[in-house]
Amino acid sequence: MEEKEIIAYKDKNGQIIDTQTAAEMDCSDFEPIYFDNSPEALEVIRHSTAHLMAQAIKQLYPEAKFFVGPVVDEGFYYDFRVDAKISDADLKKIEKTMQQLAKKKIAIERYCIAKTEAEEKFAGDDLKQEVMKRIEDDRLCIYRQGDFEDLCRGPHVPNTKFLRNFKLTRVAGAYLGGDESREMLTRIYGISFADKESLKEYMQMIEEAKKRDHRKIGTELGLFMFNDDAGAGLPFWMPKGARLRGKIEQILWKAHRRRGYEPVRGPEILKADMWRTSGHYACYGENMYLTEIDEQEYGIKPMNCIGHILVYKQNMHSYRELPLKYFEYGVVHRHEKSGVLHGLLRVREFTQDDAHIFCTPEQIKPVVIDVLEFVDRVMKIFGFEYEMEISTKPEKAIGSDEIWETATSALKEALDENGFEYGIDEGGGAFYGPKIDIKITDALKRKWQCGTIQVDFNLPERFDLEYVDENNERSRPVMIHRAILGSFERFIAILTEHFAGEFPMFIAPTQVIFVPIAEDHVAYAKELASELLEFDVDCEVYDKNESLAKRVRTVEKQKVPMIAIIGDEEVKNRKVAVRDRRKREQYDLSAEEFIKLIKEQTSEVKI
Repeated sequence: MEEKEIIAYKDKNGQIIDTQTAAEMDCSDFEPIYFDNSPEALEVIRHSTAHLMAQAIKQLYPEAKFFVGPVVDEGFYYDFRVDAKISDADLKKIEKTMQQLAKKKIAIERYCIAKTEAEEKFAGDDLKQEVMKRIEDDRLCIYRQGDFEDLCRGPHVPNTKFLRNFKLTRVAGAYLGGDESREMLTRIYGISFADKESLKEYMQMIEEAKKRDHRKIGTELGLFMFNDDAGAGLPFWMPKGARLRGKIEQILWKAHRRRGYEPVRGPEILKADMWRTSGHYACYGENMYLTEIDEQEYGIKPMNCIGHILVYKQNMHSYRELPLKYFEYGVVHRHEKSGVLHGLLRVREFTQDDAHIFCTPEQIKPVVIDVLEFVDRVMKIFGFEYEMEISTKPEKAIGSDEIWETATSALKEALDENGFEYGIDEGGGAFYGPKIDIKITDALKRKWQCGTIQVDFNLPERFDLEYVDENNERSRPVMIHRAILGSFERFIAILTEHFAGEFPMFIAPTQVIFVPIAEDHVAYAKELASELLEFDVDCEVYDKNESLAKRVRTVEKQKVPMIAIIGDEEVKNRKVAVRDRRKREQYDLSAEEFIKLIKEQTSEVKI
């Protein structure tokens, strides 16, 4: 197989079309997509591997019926119905059949028929009928490889010979169409690449990710817990996790105040009419928790915007006061479907490091640049690299196209004039305005969307916000929605996996653990711990009635930055035998030197 073999093309509009489609048109001026690991090629390869998997499943389980099999960030999946119970143990068998089919070098063909003909063709397949209900086109395309065919827009590689480097990763359940009231289908996830080495590297990363899973580490370190009897997707913060979170909150609180932000706090429930005015009820209502109080409908807040708007509106403001910056660690609730809940990364209650900045239209660019500088400082102290993406008007949105264009242009100009690189996510904006999304890269090179900056002309209009301008006339402010971490829950999940639970000293939930060798050494250990507590250093004295070796092993599993061993020599000479986990070093210090070292390493991180 030649390295530079063409598997698809990119047309003048940037749309990827496969060679099967290109054969039906003049593709002389199209950009070729070669068989490699470029994003465009991987999209085609992974989409095709999903169909290869479905073909293998159909061969092994002839009664199987298929719903959809898209490409996703982590590879691809297919949802299907089958009589047998399929588990992770069956994946090897399916993979083997896929390899056999790939070796046959089966040509992948595409043909299109009228939707009415397709409905007749698949009359006995209720899942295909469900797929067709979601398609408005009058003509539908079908891809066929050997004895397997399925409805699909494509694109696909021209032959199964290209599909050799893949791995099926897990089996899951998925409600039909994501609707919890419908039947549960079987879903199999997989990944594929153009070469073996990339697949090997990816699988090594997956194994490392399993070790770093924040749910696993969170349980081992006693950071947080969930209790399904109390409610799914509702995290409980245990003492160590609350200490970790508190340290991050305090660092950010001081950083906000230094930058002129004023703290505010709004109620967690408001009359539904407020959410109707804002547009949340119409555009976000399915994600809200609604209730009735005194025969009036109320909504628990999914966002903090309205509280800040009402605080702003309490007084008339002069242009001299703008930009006016409010911030809040706002607790919000969103009705996430049970199938997407995932540790701290996807929960139903979370706390945003939320802020809203009210400014004049002329201040949009300097405000956005100021926020980006804030973002940069925060990401640097945690060691994250990041990239930015502008998200434009979604299908469900409020406000005119003109307002959206003005807001989107303001974001682009702010980034362009300051030399920032960014991508575009068409249709990914909030329902009330376009946004800049901040995507960070962790130690495993995975990308996570965290912070966001959103320009909003709509809510100030809907709530009739005003300020007195330099001509002593009433004008409409612009509202900038802004979060840097996104939510404390999600950010701490990412941090936990990024550091594999070995948090840096300045945020570690327990910064020092003292291990006295014998009972006679406990008093000295507690004396040092008490002194460090005066400087807000969280310490523990581990003096259980166990062997020293066992206690040290137990303490090391807690991944604390510093372990201090206390024995006769240390008590006699007021010294400490230090095991520095982050530096992977052991050394002796006097008590004074040790206290000074810890104070320096835990001193306030300024942003």
